[in-house]
Amino acid sequence: MNKQPSLFMNGREVTFENGESILEVARRLQIDIPTLCHLKGTTPTGACRICVVEVEGARTLLASCATPAAPGMKVFTESPKVVEARRLIIQLLLSSGNHNCAVRGSDDQEWTAFQLKVQGEDGSDELCPVWGDCRLQDLAYRYQVSGERFAATPTRYPMETVNPFIIRDFSRCIQCGRCVQACNDVQVNNAINFGYRGPATKIIAAGDRPLKDSDCVFCGECVQACPVGALVEKDVRYDVRPWETRKVRTTCSYCGVGCQLHLHVRDNRVVKVTGAEIAPNHGSLCVKGRFGYHFVGSPERLTEPLIKENGQFRRASWDEALDQVAGRLRQIRDAHGGDSIGVLTSARITNEENYIAQKFARAVLETNNVDHCARL
Repeated sequence: MNKQPSLFMNGREVTFENGESILEVARRLQIDIPTLCHLKGTTPTGACRICVVEVEGARTLLASCATPAAPGMKVFTESPKVVEARRLIIQLLLSSGNHNCAVRGSDDQEWTAFQLKVQGEDGSDELCPVWGDCRLQDLAYRYQVSGERFAATPTRYPMETVNPFIIRDFSRCIQCGRCVQACNDVQVNNAINFGYRGPATKIIAAGDRPLKDSDCVFCGECVQACPVGALVEKDVRYDVRPWETRKVRTTCSYCGVGCQLHLHVRDNRVVKVTGAEIAPNHGSLCVKGRFGYHFVGSPERLTEPLIKENGQFRRASWDEALDQVAGRLRQIRDAHGGDSIGVLTSARITNEENYIAQKFARAVLETNNVDHCARL
C-alpha cells in the first residue's frame, strides 16, 4: 500500500492528496493564508500575490494558490520574507485607487486632500461604501500598513451608474480578476473580461459598453465575488452597513431549484440578499433571487384581509376572512362538484407550499384543476 505523501508546513509534518495546492492543504488544516484573487472552483491565477509563501530551496516566494504540494516540501506561511512581501503588496494596492478605509495618511493635510478628492469623485462624504466589509481593509489592518508610502495613482475611468442594479467603481478596482472568473467560469455568462493593457487595464464588457448594453444578465455573481468596493449593489451603497443588519438564511422561492440565500435584515425589512455558500447553488443566484426582493416590503402589499360587500372592500380579521372563504368553497363544491373549482398557486412560493396547495385542492376540494401563474 502506497504511503500518503507529506510535506512540512511551519515545521509540522502534514499529509496531502495528489493534486492539492499549498493553499488547499493549509485551509484543510485551518492554517490561514490570506488571498484576494483566489476564487474557489476556478483555475487559480496567482495574480494578487497576497498568498505567497516561502518554500525552502525555491528561488522566490511562491503563490500558494497556484503551487502544487510536493513530497518533502518545507513551507513557511508567515516568515519575515512573506510578511514583508505582503505588506508591500498591500501598500501598492492601497495607493492604486480611492481606498479611503481609515488606514491611509499619517499626515492630516495629505489625508484631507485625499478624502476631498474621493468625495468629489464618489459623490459621498462617507468612507468607502464597503467599509467594514472589505478584504483589502482587513489585510491592511492585519499587517498594519497604509497607502501613503507610494504616490496615489490618478483615477483613470469614471464610475458607471447607468444600470439599475450594480455600481461599477473603477477607482477602487484592484484588478484581482475574481469578477471575471465569477462571470466566465462560475456562471458562464462571459459578459466581462480584462481590456486594454498596462496602466490602462480595465474590466470591460464587450466593446467596453456599460453593463446595461452588454450581455450581462445581472446575476450579481461578480458583486459577491468582489473583495473590495469596486462592485456594489446600487440600492444598498452607502445606505446599508454590515453591522446594521442580521442575516437570515432561507430558500429562494422564485423557482424549484431551492437556492439557499441570506436575507440581510434591518429594522425587520429585507435590505439586501446574498447567496449562501452551500448546496445547491453554492453562493450563486440569478437576477431575481439577488435583486428581486423589494416586493417583500412593498407598501402596496396587503397586510390584512379585505372582504367585498356591496361593491366595496372592508377590512376584516383573519378568522372572519378564512371562515368566509372556507364556507363559500364548501358551498360551491357541494352544489356543483369539485371540478367547478380551480386553484392557482404561485411561482414565487416554495415547493413545499405548492405541494400543500395541490394536496388541499385534491383532498379537500376534490378537484384536479391545479395550475400556477408566474405573475402572482
